[in-house]
Amino acid sequence: MIGRGKCLNNQFLLEAVLHSEAEIKKNKTGLSLLDSILLIMSGCPYFGGKHISSQKLNLKEEDDDSQKGVNKATKGGVVYGDYLQLDKIMSAQILQSELGGNKIHDEHLFIVTHQAYELWFKQILWELDSVRDIFISGHVRDERNMLKVVTRMNRIVMIFRLLVDQFAVLETMTALDFFDFREYLSPASGFQSLQFRLLENKIGVPDSQRVPYNRNHYRDHFRGKESEMLLRSEQEPTLLLLVEKWLERTPGLEDDGFNFWGKLQKNIEEGLRLEQVKLEQKPDSEETKEQMAEHQKQVEIFRALFDQRRHEHLLSKGERRLSYKALQGALMIYFYREEPRFQVPFQLLTYLMDIDTLMTKWRYNHVCTVHRMIGSKAGTGGSSGYHYLRSTISDRYKVFVDLFNLATFLVPREWVPKLNPTVHTFLYTAECCDSSYCSSEDSD
Repeated sequence: MIGRGKCLNNQFLLEAVLHSEAEIKKNKTGLSLLDSILLIMSGCPYFGGKHISSQKLNLKEEDDDSQKGVNKATKGGVVYGDYLQLDKIMSAQILQSELGGNKIHDEHLFIVTHQAYELWFKQILWELDSVRDIFISGHVRDERNMLKVVTRMNRIVMIFRLLVDQFAVLETMTALDFFDFREYLSPASGFQSLQFRLLENKIGVPDSQRVPYNRNHYRDHFRGKESEMLLRSEQEPTLLLLVEKWLERTPGLEDDGFNFWGKLQKNIEEGLRLEQVKLEQKPDSEETKEQMAEHQKQVEIFRALFDQRRHEHLLSKGERRLSYKALQGALMIYFYREEPRFQVPFQLLTYLMDIDTLMTKWRYNHVCTVHRMIGSKAGTGGSSGYHYLRSTISDRYKVFVDLFNLATFLVPREWVPKLNPTVHTFLYTAECCDSSYCSSEDSD
């Protein structure tokens, strides 16, 4: 037996073994004689390294699991490029500068980036419409469908995160690079993105809160079928409205049941009264005065919270978006988010706030990019450019602003009405029938 680590001086030994591999039997270690010889020779400067590895690989291809697949594409049927319609997508980048006889390199990046945005907008609308359909059909009354809703809302959030980050790619282009081809864009403008306007409408951006575009209604800048689609989207139930109706049905709000709202008001009023007594017993000082002033602010906040007429007034002014009953449901979910019954609903509320946050960040990134690219110049579509876009970054475009404000009403945990698991079960399938879960109308 040749000692391990010693170099074989006779090359013919290896060649003889390679030609007679089929006749070599396994030894007691489970390795073939060939494998043993290769291991012995691994330290040889002539036979070691890549030479042996390649020889061994060639000999063992029939035993390589990674090569056992079958190329089905050779048997006909749809292939990758056809399935994705890549011939249409890859030929959709028409540089206006090139058509004008002066091809500008970075115009290609500008087009691809915005086409990517529009594709992702389409996917968001696809997910959003499916969620709205579940609410509209009433299938959401069966709480088992909430997992489907939450999963799709999470997907929307993930896409928006991607869209926010995508500005970094566009900003690899300098202002001078953009200036080289900007003249070819006019009068095209990002404001003319039909899908983004549909997205705003379907989520629930109120028409009354929109910033006018050159003192005109936003829909005036669209024509024909696009204008009709926008009008129809304004008349359809928005995600905000559908969530509002869902929140109003939150189990535990019933006056003749758990009566969450009545118990919460009683507990908070008693808690504030006891805090008032403690403060009054403290000696007069600047610190005590400050604490009393802060306490009085808290009293006013909760007095307004339990004043339904005040809420209706703020609702009419556009400073509130959810009905009084829906606000109660949202706050109940917020306080009992650790209870199994309310964990999935709380996830939905969180994703709704994420969408508002990310849309605000998207608008802000858009403003910053436009500012660095064109400064204070007018937009290609005729708007004031940066100044117009900056005016859209405010709470007026936040749809679920009431959910953000829930943190205003946080109280010590001992003030929150206690749940008795044996009494307050809050069934998952309240107001549902089993047939709604697997309905053919939403079987995807």
